Amino acid sequence: MLKLRKIREDDLAMVMNWRMDPDVTKYMYTDPKLDMEKQRMWFKAISVDETSKYWIINYDDIDVGLISITGFDSQNKRCSWAYYVADKNMRGKGIGVAVECNVYDYVFNRLGLEKLCCEVFSFNDKVVQLHEKFGSRREGYLRNHIIKDGKSYDVVSLAILKAEWTGIRKGFSYPIIDIEE
Repeated sequence: MLKLRKIREDDLAMVMNWRMDPDVTKYMYTDPKLDMEKQRMWFKAISVDETSKYWIINYDDIDVGLISITGFDSQNKRCSWAYYVADKNMRGKGIGVAVECNVYDYVFNRLGLEKLCCEVFSFNDKVVQLHEKFGSRREGYLRNHIIKDGKSYDVVSLAILKAEWTGIRKGFSYPIIDIEE
């Protein structure tokens, strides 16, 4: 069973290790060098940030990754999102599909927003294709957008609109995830 539970302070060591794992950071904009003090400062900041939400992805009572919805913009009715499955053994088990569809439902139906955006490194074809499979469209291609270890990377900007998701969602079968408020 898959669920999203709110991140807690006792998750910080686990999240810190995930965020410094090269198999995770190669898809992130940063290569953080973290310690528990930095993690506590980060947690304190996100705990009071009313424009974001963070959850741990939990699969069969095993914490496997993290998801964030950030940049809530009530004026323009949009936000951005990102996630990763840190546990390599859990990749390819349909978690991404379930998370994708449930986050769309959550953002559009529970939060009442009209647009959900994301950015993905251009070399991460699988994730770009996953977003596109479920209705996200490419809105931009950002050349040499992120520099990591002295190398420039291109980024694909994608988004889906509520009307688009409403029109196609019935064509997909996915388990409903419990998303903790």
